[in-house]
Amino acid sequence: MLDEIFVEDKNGVRKIAGFKNGVLSEYVVQDSGKENEGNIYLGKITKKIQTANGKEGYFINIGGRKEAFINAQERDLEDLKAHEGQDVVVQVTQEQRAEKGARMARFLHLAGIDLVYCPYGSEIEISNKINDEEKREEIYNLIAENSEYGGWIIRTHAAEADKSNIVEELKKLQGLFDEIISKAKSAKAPCLLLAKDNDLQEMLTRNRPFLQRVVVNNHLLETELRECFTVDYEAAPFENAGVNEFLQEALQKEVKLKCGGRIIIEETRAFVAIDVDSGEGAAQGGLSKVNQEAAKEIARQIVLRNLSGKIIIDFAGISEFKFLKNTMDILQENLADDFTKAKVLGLSRAGNVEVLRMRRKPSLNDLLTEECPTCRGTGRVEK
Repeated sequence: MLDEIFVEDKNGVRKIAGFKNGVLSEYVVQDSGKENEGNIYLGKITKKIQTANGKEGYFINIGGRKEAFINAQERDLEDLKAHEGQDVVVQVTQEQRAEKGARMARFLHLAGIDLVYCPYGSEIEISNKINDEEKREEIYNLIAENSEYGGWIIRTHAAEADKSNIVEELKKLQGLFDEIISKAKSAKAPCLLLAKDNDLQEMLTRNRPFLQRVVVNNHLLETELRECFTVDYEAAPFENAGVNEFLQEALQKEVKLKCGGRIIIEETRAFVAIDVDSGEGAAQGGLSKVNQEAAKEIARQIVLRNLSGKIIIDFAGISEFKFLKNTMDILQENLADDFTKAKVLGLSRAGNVEVLRMRRKPSLNDLLTEECPTCRGTGRVEK
């Protein structure tokens, strides 16, 4: 979990850097001018297509540079039967990356501090991290008694919240949904109905028990957060914390390990490939030590670089389960607090460890760099 958070607001762009034990562990950029994950739009259908799996989908104009995409089929909803020019209320589930437009969904989620409201849902789900059965039942009944319609996800933070605050947030989220639908009825597509602005709040909430320091460069934000957190003001928090130096390191393919080994990270369009090279580490402490240290660092790099989709890891040495079981356990343990929920699937028949991580935002590489016009992404140029 994070113990320090640094925030810089400049020209409508909010950059958030989360540190753990003096090392950059999370980095989020929220640009008010882009289609951020969680934003809700009134979009206009432009084209119906058949997807590769034989199902139907639609391209939709939400006002961005590239058209977004939405599947016709979604859980708990009737299949979308739309025609060109039809308007539909949608939410960004995956931000635009590289050559691909954003992915959208009609099943809306409105996130608060204690609750997530799913207006088209019907169930009440409770965070698995709330272990007290009496508390689980108490909060469940509170939501059931006060909810008029829709489904809810009860977040971990709700276990510590006052009942009145939970009910207040419940009413607020239901009212917000009503405002969105009301606005959609009179708006002209494409248009933004709701801009998600709580990336910082989410990071603060889930790390609250461990936070020692929050630093911002915005006096209004300082005043807002001071009610709940210890906040310092600095004109250049990123410079003082060395954030940019950490980011430059995170853009490199090679990560050196203290034991003498190294990690090579390659991002492709299909998957992310990570290779562990024992190097001098094999002589100093054996392959097991190299792999275990690599597992911890790989978990940090996955979150920091926001690597997602299929992640294939080739650890050093013999690729057999009995030799890698402990290493995989360490990897899963260090990914346990990942907000995006990465899952270690196990060892493939080829001897590689496979990880699956939900794709929501562009990777750090896509966020901070663009394809070289000379080599066109190969990293090599002609002689």
